[in-house]
Amino acid sequence: MYSRFISAVSAGRQPSLIREMTKILAAAPPEMIPLSGGFPNPEMFPFKNLTISVENGSPISLSGKSLQSALQYLPTNGHPALLKQLRDLQLAVHKPDEAIWSNTDIVVTSGSQDGLCKAFEMMMDKGSSVLVEDFVYSGTLSIINPYQPKYHTIESDDKGMIPESLKKVLSQWTPGEESSTIPKFLYINPTGANPTGTVLPLERRHEIYRLCCEYNLLLLEDDPYYYLQFEEKSLRPPSFFSLDTEGRVLRFDSFSKILSSGIRLGFVTGPKPLIDRIVLHMQVSVLHASSLSQVITTNLLDQWGHEGFFNHIDNVENFYKNRRDKMLEAADKHLTGLCEYSVPLGGMFLWMKVPGLTSTWDMIMERGLKKNIMLMPGKAFQPDLDKPCSYLRAAFSIAPEDKFEPAMERLAELVKEELKIEKIKRKYEDVGHDTGH
Repeated sequence: MYSRFISAVSAGRQPSLIREMTKILAAAPPEMIPLSGGFPNPEMFPFKNLTISVENGSPISLSGKSLQSALQYLPTNGHPALLKQLRDLQLAVHKPDEAIWSNTDIVVTSGSQDGLCKAFEMMMDKGSSVLVEDFVYSGTLSIINPYQPKYHTIESDDKGMIPESLKKVLSQWTPGEESSTIPKFLYINPTGANPTGTVLPLERRHEIYRLCCEYNLLLLEDDPYYYLQFEEKSLRPPSFFSLDTEGRVLRFDSFSKILSSGIRLGFVTGPKPLIDRIVLHMQVSVLHASSLSQVITTNLLDQWGHEGFFNHIDNVENFYKNRRDKMLEAADKHLTGLCEYSVPLGGMFLWMKVPGLTSTWDMIMERGLKKNIMLMPGKAFQPDLDKPCSYLRAAFSIAPEDKFEPAMERLAELVKEELKIEKIKRKYEDVGHDTGH
């Protein structure tokens, strides 16, 4: 079923016997004498104990055998205890279709971006056709661009990807067509999207999933902001993984936004044949995600249970919602009439359009830095980097809250100055056209 989605390079990957033996050893009885793997002897590790304080919880202490195992090689899929916790979490949160769940596996990755990188490597050949929105997380574009892909860009609005636009793009092919030009997958960031902050409504999710089924596409659900939503829980749409009835969804989750970005842990959930293939790519690169990070995380999740985990998520969401509201307040005060934006329903970003400008690039990358304000130009999120872009992205996650108002005030000054520059440019362009130059 999945052979059409596998790239030539990925099809040539074979399991590493050493890595496979590591998996066998992890589940072996105490009587097993391990002479197979080149494991360094933990007696020579200089680290002897580790204690981490946990907010509103008990310290996590590792020493002796527990610390030694946290510093040793792991099976590529991940720490067995953590994998069980993640399976329980996915089952509780997403309630996947029973038949789909029975053929679902999970792999722990070095952040969700590493999982994405391996998935693209698994599927893409040079010149592959790729379906993406008109604004895409720049890290994803950095992974894809070296393949020199043929981008097919889907329009979006303040609710996310527009299904009618996807249908129009796909109509150039026939459902069931076996062609080298037809895309293998749709990449989408449906919840608190980076950079737009949109949350894709349920009816759009249904239609987009239906189109993926019709045209035999995998759906790559990149969802690092799933646990960073601001709507009431009853209004939040289910994930594509929840809606999957044909084994088409590869789901990418991240601990970066909710536990720590530095522990570099994410996880990919999806059809077992595809997860197995991602594992093969990991066996020859990172081997596995950080053992220490996985052991710390499994201890934390064990201590919290689901109730403690969801309480933490509530605190995280309230924290960022409060910051979002304060940035919106500052933006409303200083940017009304200058910029257009909608309220982000998730994530960490306020996505703004400057209607009078053709491009925000020079304003941000040159004049903005001189005014001591750092923003991201919208162009960084476009598949077509040569196309001018009138959008910009402001993050409300890390800057001090008392700096939001001066930041929006500086941005307003910057936009006003840039509009004047644009007006002068257009005037001279019109004069040039009038004189035939």
